[in-house]
Amino acid sequence: MRAVLVVNPEATSTSAAGRDVLAHALASEVKLDVVQTRYRGHAADAAARATLEGADLIVVHGGDGTVNEVVNGMLRTEVATTTQRPCLSVIPGGLANVFAGALGVPRDPLEATHGLLHALAEQRSRWIGLGKVDDRWFTFNAGVGIDADVVAEVERRRGKGRRVTPWLYTSAATRCYLTSARREPLLTVQADDEPQVTALHAAMISNADPWTYLGRRPVHTNPETSFETGIGVFAFGNMLPHSVLRHVAQMLSDRAKPQGKSLFRRANISRLRVTCERPLRVQVDGDSLGELSVIDFVSVPNALCVVG
Repeated sequence: MRAVLVVNPEATSTSAAGRDVLAHALASEVKLDVVQTRYRGHAADAAARATLEGADLIVVHGGDGTVNEVVNGMLRTEVATTTQRPCLSVIPGGLANVFAGALGVPRDPLEATHGLLHALAEQRSRWIGLGKVDDRWFTFNAGVGIDADVVAEVERRRGKGRRVTPWLYTSAATRCYLTSARREPLLTVQADDEPQVTALHAAMISNADPWTYLGRRPVHTNPETSFETGIGVFAFGNMLPHSVLRHVAQMLSDRAKPQGKSLFRRANISRLRVTCERPLRVQVDGDSLGELSVIDFVSVPNALCVVG
């Protein structure tokens, strides 16, 4: 088996020593090439090249941004006709590692590597569905409005040298809420062939449950959503403090399903169109896409083979 290990050396919890241990363990079982990313988009380029050259497996050691790049590289238009696409495996190396957590991969890189070697020995893999925003793939979630504002705010603070932590996300979310609560509702959504729903403030689209940026604390916007179902949508119709706090408590509960008169929520849908009265920020897998006015989300079943 030929494998390519894509390492982001700038990821929060990667190190040269950890990379060497991981590479040595994998090289004992597969023919391994190692790529260390050097620029934004390098992981996507490496994944596209590995796919075209017939690699059997791409292993990502980095955070969710690196994983998203690799997935988008593997599924680029120019490589989409490749007869055999490689499988993907993730060894956590970032702060949140949301996608790896949703797959059930251990947070500890050594434990995750051990699990991957067992999966390879047992030839254990599965196909999962992905979400897509226009021509950009996402693995676990996307959003329009406040959560995209939070992503942009975190990126801004990170650019000033701030360390990314759950507290930083919480602080950014509080600031963005105080700003967005004063806005008029600008969103209209249409899920599959249902009637349009208007006057919404923000929409979060999930491809897996749970997902989180709060360390080990899971967030459930659509508990019925999984890699084997369609996507889910969770949209606020009311930004008053008591309403938002109630829904946040529901999202953080392990048992309750978020509900309420001002909440629009659907699970297992095939497509979703979000229309904004003026351009709003959009994010996918924690990466900002900029500001858009019309955004089409689709669910693509059995889009990716994963090992581990």
